[in-house]
Amino acid sequence: MSGSLSRAAAALLRWGRGAGGGGLRGPGVRTAGSGGGGGSSAEQLDALVKKDKVVVFLKGTPEQPQCGFSNAVVQILRLHGVRDYAAYNVLDDPQLRQGIKDYSNWPTIPQVYLNGEFVGGCDILLQMHQNGDLVEELKKLGIRSALLDEKKDQDSK
Repeated sequence: MSGSLSRAAAALLRWGRGAGGGGLRGPGVRTAGSGGGGGSSAEQLDALVKKDKVVVFLKGTPEQPQCGFSNAVVQILRLHGVRDYAAYNVLDDPQLRQGIKDYSNWPTIPQVYLNGEFVGGCDILLQMHQNGDLVEELKKLGIRSALLDEKKDQDSK
């Protein structure tokens, strides 16, 4: 790895840090600004999407999304209690922004990857949330959705 993506990968290792600090970020969310320069090769992107169980490429950061669709993805993950994920701000690097679109053959941002597999963008994640598929996909990753606990609490009342 070289250039901006190697810096981004290194930033993944720093837990709970990122632009803006504090605020709404969950304890395990790692943001990675990728700076300028360097290219976004398929091998580099492949390594990034496979590095963590949940990886999101968005406009802005989880604590400060810069578009409504990116905000919706962050909110859906938060609803499910997903705290441990890598987030890449594509606004920091135009090459990363275009590179991830080419890599996934998907024209829009945000993009969500679960266990290295491209899931889709905001609309698909929202649909998975609404029909219960997201709970099942998270379970396959060893992540228990917080919505299951919420439902259990409501059932016990």
